[in-house]
Amino acid sequence: MLKVDGHDDAIIGVGESFSRQPILVYSVESIVKNLMERDGMTDEEAIEFFDFNIIGSYIGEGMPIFVTPYDTYDLSN
Repeated sequence: MLKVDGHDDAIIGVGESFSRQPILVYSVESIVKNLMERDGMTDEEAIEFFDFNIIGSYIGEGMPIFVTPYDTYDLSN
């Protein structure tokens, strides 16, 4: 399974689907919090970094899933 370096504490589970290998599932909120606390980023900087450098970088089959709770997700996108 592919991992996001430095964010093991943001892993919330393993996702599985028919005929696909298991993949790690991460909490977006935890990754953003890590970036803010560990790297001294503002909320806006951490979200931009996450969007561009983590979720925005396709690293191949087996790429992790990043979860935002449904009740906090902006459904207008």
